[in-house]
Formats: sequence, C-alpha cells, structure tokens
Amino acid sequence: MLTLIAVVVIIATAVGFPAVWVIRSQLNQQAWTQINQGEKTTQALYQAQQNQIDNLALLTAQRPTIQELFVNGNQDDLLDYLKTLQNGTLLDLIAICDSEQDTVTSTFLLPRETLCHDFLSPGFHAVFQGEVTQLWLSSANPIPGGKKDVIVGIRIDGEFLMDMKEKTGLDYIVWVGNNLIANSLSPEEIPLVRSDLENVAALIQEIEKGYSFNSNGTPYISTQFRLAGSDFARAEIMLSISDIQNTQIKLLRILLLSIAAIAVVVSLIGVLIARQISSPLVQLADIADDFSQDNLSEVVEVNTSVWEISQVANALENARRDLLEIMTHLRLEKKWVEHLLASIVEGIITLDSTNLVTFFSPGAEKITGWESRDILNRDCDLVFLLPESSLTFSQVIPKPGQRQNIDVVLAEGKNATLAVTGAELTPVEMGDDQVALVFRDISDEYAIHRLLGIFISNIAHEFKTPLSALLASIELLHDTSQDLSGEELQELLSSLHLGIVNLQTFVDNLLESASIEAGQFKVSPRRADLGKIIASAVSTMQPLMKKYNQSLNVDLPAEKLIVRADQRRIVQVLVNLLSNAIKYGPDQGRITIKVEIKGKWVKVKVIDQGPGIPVNQRNFIFQRFVRLDSAESYSDVGAGLGLSVVKEIIKAHGGEVQVENQSQGGAVFSLTLPLYEEGD
Repeated sequence: MLTLIAVVVIIATAVGFPAVWVIRSQLNQQAWTQINQGEKTTQALYQAQQNQIDNLALLTAQRPTIQELFVNGNQDDLLDYLKTLQNGTLLDLIAICDSEQDTVTSTFLLPRETLCHDFLSPGFHAVFQGEVTQLWLSSANPIPGGKKDVIVGIRIDGEFLMDMKEKTGLDYIVWVGNNLIANSLSPEEIPLVRSDLENVAALIQEIEKGYSFNSNGTPYISTQFRLAGSDFARAEIMLSISDIQNTQIKLLRILLLSIAAIAVVVSLIGVLIARQISSPLVQLADIADDFSQDNLSEVVEVNTSVWEISQVANALENARRDLLEIMTHLRLEKKWVEHLLASIVEGIITLDSTNLVTFFSPGAEKITGWESRDILNRDCDLVFLLPESSLTFSQVIPKPGQRQNIDVVLAEGKNATLAVTGAELTPVEMGDDQVALVFRDISDEYAIHRLLGIFISNIAHEFKTPLSALLASIELLHDTSQDLSGEELQELLSSLHLGIVNLQTFVDNLLESASIEAGQFKVSPRRADLGKIIASAVSTMQPLMKKYNQSLNVDLPAEKLIVRADQRRIVQVLVNLLSNAIKYGPDQGRITIKVEIKGKWVKVKVIDQGPGIPVNQRNFIFQRFVRLDSAESYSDVGAGLGLSVVKEIIKAHGGEVQVENQSQGGAVFSLTLPLYEEGD
C-alpha cells in the first residue's frame, strides 16, 4: 500500500505540473489566437469598407443629376443633392473635383488643396488641420462625359471604431505617426491605457509584433498592423486578459485539488478494486471498439459491482446516445447542405494548389451544362477554355475577394460571360491551400448593356440632329431675317416646323414607351371620324413628304367611317407609319393610305415603295429598340420605339398590326380598328 501510495503521488505530481503548464499555455495561446484572429477580421472589415466605398463612388459618379447640376453651374443645388445622397449612405464626405483638381463642392469642410490632390487615389489619407489630425478612407471615380471626379469617403473616428468593436469584441486605437487619431475606449479608460505617450511611441515601433502590458492593474495584450496601402497609419488591437487570468487561476486550483483528491482516493481504493475492474474494463474496451466502428445501435450494459465502472458504463451509454443524436443531426445537416447547394443558382467550384477541380456544385452544372462526375479532378484550364485568347483560365481567375468577368466556352461549344469571384479556402484538415470560385452567367446582362448603349446613342442622335438643324435655322433667321425673300423665309419656317414635328413625334414615342414599360399605358376609345384622323396625320407629315419630294394618295370609301378609337393615339400611329414610309421610300416616291371595311372592323393600310421588310426580320420588327437592318441611308436612324408603340396602341384598341411586302416592291403595314356601334 505504501508503495502504491508513493507511485500514485509521483504520478499525480508528474501529471499535474505538465497539466498546469498546458492550461497556462492553452489559455495564453487562446488569448493571442483571439487577438490575431481579430487582426485578420479587422483587416477584412477595412477591405470590405474600401470595397463598399469603391462601389458607392462608382454609383455616385454614374448619377446623371450630378452631371446636369455641374454643367448648369448651380453649386448650391449640387451641394444639397450631394448631402441628400450622403444621408442615405454611411459616407461622411462626397465631393466634386474639376479637371484642374480644384474642389467644386464638398459636404465636409476639408482643405481644398488636400482634398482633390490627395483623395483621388483610393485608400487612407491623413489630413492635418492645425493641431487636429484626421484619417479618412476614400475612393474616387470619374464622372462620365468630362474630366471631373467624384470623391467619397468615411472618417476614421471613435464612432467608426465603436462599430468595429461591436463586430469583433476588441478595443481599437488608430495612430498617424505618434498621434492618436481615434479609439474605441471609454473616456475614463484612455488615460489608464495610454498614460505615457512617449513610452507608447517606443512600443509602437514593433509593428506586426504582439506585446502585453499592465495599466492600473489591468493586464492587456495588444498588436498593431499598418492599414492597407498606408505608410503612416496604424491600427492597434487590444484585449483585456484579466478575466482569462482569473479563469486560469481558478482552473489551476481546481486541477491541483482534483489531482490531490484523485491521488488520495486512488491510493485508498486501488488495491481493493484492482481485481474487480479487469473484466468489466475488457468489456468496456470492446464497447469502445464498437464505437470506433460506428456501431452505436447497441445499448451499453456492463455487469459489475464496482460503482465507478457502472458510472463509466452509464457515461458511455450517455455518450452513445449523444453520439447517435449528433450523427443523426450531422446526416440531416449534410442533406440540408446538399439541398442548399443544389438550390443556389450561382456556380461554386474549388481548385487545389495544382488547379485541379475538387468540387463542382449543382449550380455550376446548371450554368455550364457539364456533369460533376466528368469535371472533378480535371485541370480547370482543360475544362474552361477561353475563346480567342492565348491565356488560360487559371491565369485570369480573380484573386480572393475580387471579381472578374471571363468569357469561356461551355458545354456544346456555347460561349458565355461568367462573373467570377475568388476566395481563399484552407480547410483545417488539409495542408494545401485551395481556391473557391463563385460564378454566374451574365451573358444576358452584357447583351442588355450593349442594347442600352445603342438605345442611348440613338436617343442622343435623334435629339442632336433636329436640334442642330433648328439651331442653324433660327440663327440664320435671327441674323438675316431682314435680307431674306418671302420664299426663303417660308423655307426656313418650314424647316423649323419639320424639326419640331420630328422632335414631337420622337418625344411622344419615348413617353408612350415609358408608360408601357411602367404599366401605366391606357387608351380612351370613343366615337371618332376616321377621315379626320387620317387628315390630321397627313397634315402633320406634309412638310416631311414635301422635303423628300414624295406624294401621298388616300383611298377612302365613299361613306363616312366612324370608328371607336382614341383619336390622338391613332394619329400618332399613322404619323409613325408615314414617317417610316417617308424615310425608307425613294425620292419622288408615292405613299398610299388605303382603307377597307372588313365586317365590324376597318383595315387601314400604309403602302410605300421602299426596300420592304426582310422575311427574317418580320417576327421581331415590332419589338422595342429594333430597327430595320437595311443598307438604305436611314437604316442607322431611330431609337427603335415607333413600331413597338404602334403595336401597343392598336393592341389596346383590340386590333392587330401586320406587315408584308408587295410583289412589285415596298412594304405594306396594315392595322385594324373596330367600327363604332350605337351603345358603345
């Protein structure tokens, strides 16, 4: 017994001191791990703020209202507009700089020479105003249409760091040189933590090295790092470890008392139970082996008179039930994760360090058309081919946290544009770094952007051409009106009238198209004389026909035709059709308007002598933004709205629009309108 007691005491001592050392090391390591992880999280939060500011700079620069107010030179309205934009964001600064890098206006009072000179580059910027030093995180973006820039930024102050503290649970101090810029500490903590600035100035030279210190009896650990892209600004992260040290002392006491108690108990009862525990221990070992084989279905039952072994058996049984529940839960979670991945429309793939595909999500299968089993463990450069490029896919994939649009060849030779976002993925159980890529097909978005560009270009052309002609005519009329003959004066007035008619037609089509898109398009059909409608449209287009030496023939039935229609909109329909007929018709050509009665409907035909409509374009010529693909001189004119508006107006009247070609050449556009009946 004495020998057993001696052995137990020696073993307890041998185990106890390493355990004490392990506990202290683990707690210290956990504290440093927490602050190191806080450093990474903080850097990621700063980067996220920079990305968000970059996006806000881009969105702000794209606003047409800023360009309009800048051109008009109304700085008060521009400043009010910028303040309104700022109120809806996290920004503390929105400023406009001109091409000379002078500040046009700013929502925050900063030195003019500093703002537009330094803030044009994204990142951190220090501003010195007397004894006050400010630190800003900013970004800039050029305003389309001129050498002007928008600058946006947020100020790194106590409120910003308090927000960071809420996200990470750590305290922060930001330095510029040896100047303390902002902190997340309470006012009473600041002098306690940083009572001697000269000593701190010596400490903070150890950049990227952690250190610990005591302030007023409170222990802290701290580390610093330079803010991204800045040689002068540093962020310091601090963690109070008083609770950790108290927990450490408590755990050490518990451990020492436990070791002592165990030594005493084991020494007293060791000999008594030695022979009684061997058999049930073997049985427990077999049960543990079953656990390792994932056999958790059998209940743990051990026949023993030793109470401790019974407790171990009960603990194993509880562990078995817990493990069974956990395994069941993990299986359900695995199914849920698989279902979640299957429901995500974006594609997700992972690549190992050799660029082999290690994961291919269901969303990736849907986007690319490839099966996961055919892609896994293949080189990504052999899977994603870049059309008309000497580069490989692995050379153009974005870095972690960045996005890149990549043109690739998908299944069955289909070309697509993928928006790819990269991320670094390093599983704990794997040694090699992996890359995760999230992508989606933005081919349709690219097509819409191109279509929108064409539409905007055409609108600018549609406005610029008649406005230029109007301006030239008005200037000529203003300068030489007294010297012009009556015929020349009439010609100028006719040109002005024609330009106004063209602008009015285009604006009407644009407004109608906008109301159709907004779902607010309505017609008000009522009793109307078709002859008067046609006469009004012909009168409107007469100057244009005269300009191009074209004649018009109107073929109406003898009787008066009363239709149920919105007179203003039907005039707009005929003006659009006549305008196209004039544009595409030859010089000295003839345009015919022919009206036929078809039961309770009236069919109106507009016949021209132009090139006609190609068969392959008839199915979509009435769609928005579509123009006739022709070699004629007017094929590049128009915003592609007129015929789409015609179709919607006639459709709202219950009729339909058709197009066909004459055998001898020329297009025939026909529309139907309901005859007016008493009681309508």
